[in-house]
Amino acid sequence: NDLATLPILIAGNDEQKRTYLGQLVKKLTFCAFAITEPGAGSDVAAMSTAYRREGDEFILNGTKHFISNGSRADWYVTFATSDKRLKHKGISCFVFPSSVPGITRNRMHGKLGQRAADTGEIFYEDVRIPASALVGREGEGFKYAMATFDHSRPEIGAIAIGIAQRALDECLKYSKQRSAFGQPIANFQAIQFMMADMAIEIEAMRLLTYKAAWLVDRGQHANTISAYAKAFSADATMRITTDAVQIFGGYGYMKDYPVEKLMRDAKLLQIYEGTSQIQRVVIARNLLKE
Repeated sequence: NDLATLPILIAGNDEQKRTYLGQLVKKLTFCAFAITEPGAGSDVAAMSTAYRREGDEFILNGTKHFISNGSRADWYVTFATSDKRLKHKGISCFVFPSSVPGITRNRMHGKLGQRAADTGEIFYEDVRIPASALVGREGEGFKYAMATFDHSRPEIGAIAIGIAQRALDECLKYSKQRSAFGQPIANFQAIQFMMADMAIEIEAMRLLTYKAAWLVDRGQHANTISAYAKAFSADATMRITTDAVQIFGGYGYMKDYPVEKLMRDAKLLQIYEGTSQIQRVVIARNLLKE
């Protein structure tokens, strides 16, 4: 839900805030940030979902893919282009109820991890929305999306911290209970070093994530630090959960223990809201501007 609220907080007008953010505090409400498409993930400027203006209405056509809350949302913040040739300069942001005629959606199944989270596909077919659905200024949607990610990427760091800490906690408990060669495996330096590395990375993840969140709270430019927090935390959590499965051995590969789930859940952190590689693109570009 928070991801969908950010463009409204960043660029929405007072009426949009009252209408859509107000719903979230009145009753259980779901919303979705719809930007990813079957052919446009990391390359946001390549999106194909298009809009055109007819009088006091906008008409949307296109498909959104891998959208969190996509099949359940009560309202959408969605991005579309007026002209694909304009790339990022042609993208605008809109907010509207999911009940608008012309919208069909379905839940996507068969995910590796994070299976409890709804992931959906949304189809827009001549969807008519009022001009008041435009968030901010026309043609500035890409800017709002990037500002959203600056705010949301520390949250991915926070999710990573939770997964990684759980993995370490499970390893500490299991290593004291599991015996090999007549003693708990916690006594073996090979196991100790793996868990020590986990603890080091978790503490570093916390500090990076907290710094990024602190900058966001202060209204300061957090683009680079947010990318640091997201990239480091996602990659570290993948290493930590993979090592957790290794410490558990054959049992780690079974669903009887939680570490296989933690490893599956960790993988998506390296993919959504900008892959680990895209974070490095952001970081490198900012470094070269200095």
